[in-house]
Amino acid sequence: MRRLLTRKTLIIAAGLIFGVLAAMLVNWGNPSNMGFCTACFLRDIAGSLGLQITGPQYIRPEILGLVLGAFVAAFTFREFRARGGSSPLLRFLLGAFMMIGALVFLGCTVRAPLRLAGGDLNAITGIAGIILGVIIGIVFLRGGFNLGRAARLPAAAGWVMPAAILGVLLLAIFVPGFIFKSQSGPGFLHAALWISIVVGLVVGVLAQRTRMCFAGGWRDLIMVRDTYLFSGIAAFFVAALITNYALGYVHWGFEGQPIAHTNHLWNFFSMSLVGLAATLLGGCPLRQTILSGEGDTDAGVTFLGMLVGAAFAHNFLLAASAKGIGANSEIAIILGLAFCLIIGFMMKDKTA
Repeated sequence: MRRLLTRKTLIIAAGLIFGVLAAMLVNWGNPSNMGFCTACFLRDIAGSLGLQITGPQYIRPEILGLVLGAFVAAFTFREFRARGGSSPLLRFLLGAFMMIGALVFLGCTVRAPLRLAGGDLNAITGIAGIILGVIIGIVFLRGGFNLGRAARLPAAAGWVMPAAILGVLLLAIFVPGFIFKSQSGPGFLHAALWISIVVGLVVGVLAQRTRMCFAGGWRDLIMVRDTYLFSGIAAFFVAALITNYALGYVHWGFEGQPIAHTNHLWNFFSMSLVGLAATLLGGCPLRQTILSGEGDTDAGVTFLGMLVGAAFAHNFLLAASAKGIGANSEIAIILGLAFCLIIGFMMKDKTA
């Protein structure tokens, strides 16, 4: 039995569970082909808090569950450590641009394979973009890129993010009138609050224990031929595909896919931005969210950057919709890529 419970089998099991739950969330009420998406859910949360008023608005308890689940797991296994101070402003901006890129594609590094598992072939160019972004990031990593070393902080600093998330959850449960909520569209479609919370908690615990990362898997596979993290991505996709087939949710094609557009060029470049930013940050949106629950205040700053970036994307017409990309999407993606490239060239460890 102990031989079977290796790190690899555990992350494969976690990926399988996550894939099934992500697909089932659609059956339980979440939007089609968007059972789980860190970027889309953060955008909805930004709307629910009044940070953006032009896009979907819902508190998305799955994200709250991720942070709290990671906190519980880290605290239980004595891995909760308050640390930070590694270029927080740069991390904030990288998080914002990563989120803008995801919202031009209409999905994060988790939703890209999930969209493909639902038959959306537009996800192929998005995944290709992630891979290119990761490859560029690897070039910078090999050249000595480093955002700086995090320092140990007083324990109270690490509690801030979990406490804030718990506060938002309590508002959603006991004072729902305080939270903005869409009356139609994707923001109106959601699973029951308790289901979303349970799924978020489960995925949060699994992701914390396995270090699951949907950008790091590609990075490690390409950079050092390590298949550990990538096996979680593969298991997630297989489980989601099988579950979608069982539920009758798979419809192959490019046109008419739910909450998706067919602009392949900007699907590719937007997710190149996401892959590059995630590699420079050391983790995808999911991973950053998990780390913020472990006491990592740098990840907490990145989380806030993603939240603000999501709001910015909708307030200034950067985000895409099923009709196509936004009025200013191309400019935002070009600026984001330029920012990442400049940071990649400038932030090199002189001692490396």
